[in-house]
Amino acid sequence: MQKPLKQPRPQKGQQTRAAILDAALTLASHMGLEGLSIGALAEVTGMSKSGVFAHFGSREELQISVIREYHARFEEEVFFPAIREPRGLPRLFALFERWVRRVSVEIDSGCIYISGAVEFDDRPGPVRDALAEMVRAWHAALERAIRAAIDAGHLRPDTDSAQMLFEIHGLILALHHDARFLRQPDTLLRAHKAFARLVREVQAQPEAARPPAALAAVAPAHARS
Repeated sequence: MQKPLKQPRPQKGQQTRAAILDAALTLASHMGLEGLSIGALAEVTGMSKSGVFAHFGSREELQISVIREYHARFEEEVFFPAIREPRGLPRLFALFERWVRRVSVEIDSGCIYISGAVEFDDRPGPVRDALAEMVRAWHAALERAIRAAIDAGHLRPDTDSAQMLFEIHGLILALHHDARFLRQPDTLLRAHKAFARLVREVQAQPEAARPPAALAAVAPAHARS
């Protein structure tokens, strides 16, 4: 067996940019994309404004880079692990469960998809376009998983995938709102119960098609009543 080749070390400029981007993502999570500025980032990283500016060129490019980095991390935590599950309900359950898990972590910081939508819903431009593109990409992946569950015979053939996507997204928005803004208890349990009920309503064969392990991971037994 050949000795594996060593991966080239990232250049110093790439490492610096990655460090700036990491700090920018933390700032944006707490303060929103509009809270980002070259000056604030320079202060947090201990760099000069010109040093930060050299890596991004403008505040707008910085915001877009943060959106792309957030999306890349979202894919790593939610999408890629979930698609390793079998097609159909197991994969759909995994996508929802990992999405909920990420939202639960973001309760004390914030979701850039959600906060960014509030900030840029009526502000056309490259930042809004980049954010909308990332959200649409995630929605498209989730809807493909719903259609795969239909094709696998786990969901009824007449299931409206776009409607189901809309309702799942609504559950996430409600979870984020009630947990982060209202600080209501049991929001995670309520989200799991609502998702389990939504799936049961469109299952082709509720007993045969239900994947027990996946369902147990999403909704504990006491939450499925």
